[in-house]
Amino acid sequence: MDSMKDNYLLLKEPRRLWLEADLLKTKFFALSSEVHPDRIHNAPESEKLAATQRYSELNAAYQCLREPRSRIRHLLELELGAKPSDLTDIPDELMNLFLAVGKEFRDVDTFLAEKAKATSPMVQVQLFESGMERVDQLNNLTRNIFSLRETLLEELKSLDTVWQSGKSHQMDRLLNIWRLLSFYERWLAQIQERTVQLSF
Repeated sequence: MDSMKDNYLLLKEPRRLWLEADLLKTKFFALSSEVHPDRIHNAPESEKLAATQRYSELNAAYQCLREPRSRIRHLLELELGAKPSDLTDIPDELMNLFLAVGKEFRDVDTFLAEKAKATSPMVQVQLFESGMERVDQLNNLTRNIFSLRETLLEELKSLDTVWQSGKSHQMDRLLNIWRLLSFYERWLAQIQERTVQLSF
């Protein structure tokens, strides 16, 4: 774990749960501007390589810290000294949504398989209309997940205000928030995939 890069340190940010996106972006641009490949095109090759490496590190740190889920995972890694366990266990508070998402996905996947077999133009038109109804259902599911995600982000902001004084008491909840966000983001990506398939 000694070789783990501290992305907070690279971007000169305190280890916090919540970082304001605009301020982080400004910090990244300020730090990376001096080593941006466009600024050192006349430098010796060794300086170019070092600057490219530094720019790459800063960019990776920024990409990690700008998204709440990857930021939390990185913070957990730094604080615990190990990567958080994978997402095999479904948090209790997600069980009902997990079942609803699974049912919706099975319905859409069955429909997509049926749609793929259709060759008649008339049947394809009917299936397209039915597909749009399923898109509406997926959009409702997306709104529900976004709402749950926003609630978690608000909790994260709230936890951030007491993070330094009681981080040891917050690690379990932070791990759970990371897991919930991971499920939400995975589902949102899967919904997007199915929505695209339904639209053609």
